[in-house]
Amino acid sequence: MVIETMIASAVLVAILIVIVALLLVRRRRLSRAGQQALALAKANNQDIPPSLHPVIDPDLCIGSFSCIKACPEGDIIGVVNGVATLIEAAHCIGHGRCEVDCPVGAIKLVFGTAERGMDLPHTDDTFESSKPGMFVIGELGGMGLIKNALRQGIDVGRTLKRRLQRSEAQGSLVDVIIVGGGPAGIAAAMSCKEQGLVARVLEQETLGGAIAHYPRGKVVMTEQVLLPGAGRFGRPLLSKEELLHDLRAAMAAAKVRVEEGHKVVRIEGEQPMFAVTTAPGATLHARSVVLAIGLRGSPRKIGCAGEDKAKVSYRLVDPEQYHGKRVLVVGGGDSAVEAAIQLAEESSAKVSISYRQDSFSRAKQRNRDKIAALIAEGRVRPILSSEVVAIDDGVVRLSTKDGEGRLKNDHVIVAIGGELPTDFLKACGVEIKKYRGEEKVAVKKAAGTLTKHEREARTRRRLAITLSTIGAGMLLGLFLIGEEYYFLSPDERATAPLHEYLKPAGLWGHGVGVAATTFMLANFLYALRKRWGALKGRASIRTWLTFHQFVGIMSPLVIAFHAAFLATNVLALWTWAALAVVVGTGVFGRFLFGYVPAHAGRVMAISEVRQQLQELERKLEPHLAEATNAEAVRELFDQANRPPAKRSFLAAVLTERVEHRRLTKAIHGVAHYFPDRAHWEVFRDCLAQLSRGRMQLAFYATMKRLFAAWLALHVVLALFMVVLIAGHVAVTVYLGYGWIFTDHG
Repeated sequence: MVIETMIASAVLVAILIVIVALLLVRRRRLSRAGQQALALAKANNQDIPPSLHPVIDPDLCIGSFSCIKACPEGDIIGVVNGVATLIEAAHCIGHGRCEVDCPVGAIKLVFGTAERGMDLPHTDDTFESSKPGMFVIGELGGMGLIKNALRQGIDVGRTLKRRLQRSEAQGSLVDVIIVGGGPAGIAAAMSCKEQGLVARVLEQETLGGAIAHYPRGKVVMTEQVLLPGAGRFGRPLLSKEELLHDLRAAMAAAKVRVEEGHKVVRIEGEQPMFAVTTAPGATLHARSVVLAIGLRGSPRKIGCAGEDKAKVSYRLVDPEQYHGKRVLVVGGGDSAVEAAIQLAEESSAKVSISYRQDSFSRAKQRNRDKIAALIAEGRVRPILSSEVVAIDDGVVRLSTKDGEGRLKNDHVIVAIGGELPTDFLKACGVEIKKYRGEEKVAVKKAAGTLTKHEREARTRRRLAITLSTIGAGMLLGLFLIGEEYYFLSPDERATAPLHEYLKPAGLWGHGVGVAATTFMLANFLYALRKRWGALKGRASIRTWLTFHQFVGIMSPLVIAFHAAFLATNVLALWTWAALAVVVGTGVFGRFLFGYVPAHAGRVMAISEVRQQLQELERKLEPHLAEATNAEAVRELFDQANRPPAKRSFLAAVLTERVEHRRLTKAIHGVAHYFPDRAHWEVFRDCLAQLSRGRMQLAFYATMKRLFAAWLALHVVLALFMVVLIAGHVAVTVYLGYGWIFTDHG
């Protein structure tokens, strides 16, 4: 029996090794596919992101690839050299899901690139600009998605409630004037209404802002948001018309209205009284102002002769007005391609499209497919690798690879994007900064507020404390219930009064077994969180990881109580052993990750670690100079600042404690060389951090490879454990309730 068990165990181990090897091979294939996709994107000029986009630190990425599955836009992120990499950068629209779903903080969202800088107004964590009392939300602040616009509008209303409570009323002026009637402005008005504030929404054109000028039937994406006074708002996919209809319904429910046809031309004054002047010449007064104007009011210009002619427009309003006309669309992004498609499909216009690149690489795939079909049918004429040189009454002059050409033309629609209304913002007193691949830094932090990273770290700490308390209470309760029984020998238990109740097949034993199984299955909520849409966005992935660690540790402990600390059959033993190994690999992974430097709940990039080490060195210098025996102290400093001599990460980890004790002893040995204890304590703390930092820096690459192998093993063992649990439950049900399967005929 023992031999058969050993053979079966060896076969199972061999199967697991083969599965792990296959997973590693699959990862290499994904990496090769990612390299090819990235090369293709660069060849098609798709590697430069237009705005907000993720930057992935390859030294921190552990290869869980949660970010790849998180992006709603598809394969924007891929795998290159074993780490997540931004591949289809030109199609990234800044959802930010990848940052939320990264369990190790290897992703940060930045604006602009070194090649293409981006101007943005300075704002703090509450969206207040450098001008006190003036707030900037939505696309104007760099966040172009509808879900972000709605959420920022809701948040700014709550902020204004707190802020304006501290101000005294000034005559008949309103609390807030909101400039812009798009999603951000509407959400801000509804939030202000809920907070008891009086707000007016001024829109220069029609309700919806830029959305009102989208092509007919354009599909937009949003997420459910709880709008004040209207309830849940939003669906995954809906058309422009559906979105505008839903916005009107939400406004009606909240009793909020937008004053259309009121263009704001000037904002003067300071908190607590702003003077807002509209185009008709009316002047309104408010205690605060919210700018939610987007970028549509400042379309980007071509900069060519004749662009000021009446035949030139910057958006497509009604395709039917171009029946039988010769229309040139300028641009190659989604706006331009969609305009050309709509003209070709909804009018008899002769449509041409000019773009400076040799393909419509910036447009979404569905738009590229549509325009390609229309070009193939001869309904759209592409003029690629071209630029508009001049616009005349009946003709447009174009510069192409073959030289300058002339195109007969009646109308020109320029759709090459929008620009920040810099002059307007500067006139309002709002400072502007150009971002080149940087995170948006708050010009000031509101008093009493926490950063996003600090809020997440606080949430995880509270969750960890709560779960630890619950777990400890459960284990203590289980122990106290069967304290006398668990200390009996197997022979003595058979005659114990509580045996029928506490044994694995007893009423209590079965109940604990069900609880243990629930704990084990709850481990997979972490994996579901990364893949199941219903759970996405519900707390950060690192919060779910904390819960995953809790149920992982609790599972084998509760199972031990279910089994009454005995192994009565091989299947049960294998199940417990598999679970213990899964938990062990998880603990090892967490131990391994413990060597990764972090600050305020956020993993630090290698560049930050190097900078921290340099700062430690600078901090130590004056203390070294004050030591009476500078040579001995300097030698100790050099020893701590030296990279680890061990070539193996495992050897370095095993000897770290010994070397740390040796360093601590040496540090205490030089204490008398310092003028006072305070100087020595700074030296002691900095040297310990320096020594640890050098080790972390030296083994980043090794840890990355270890993580890849560890992750594959951990996943395979977890799935194998589920199979064993299912077998264990099936056998238990069959043996315990065999009468169900008995033929009583």
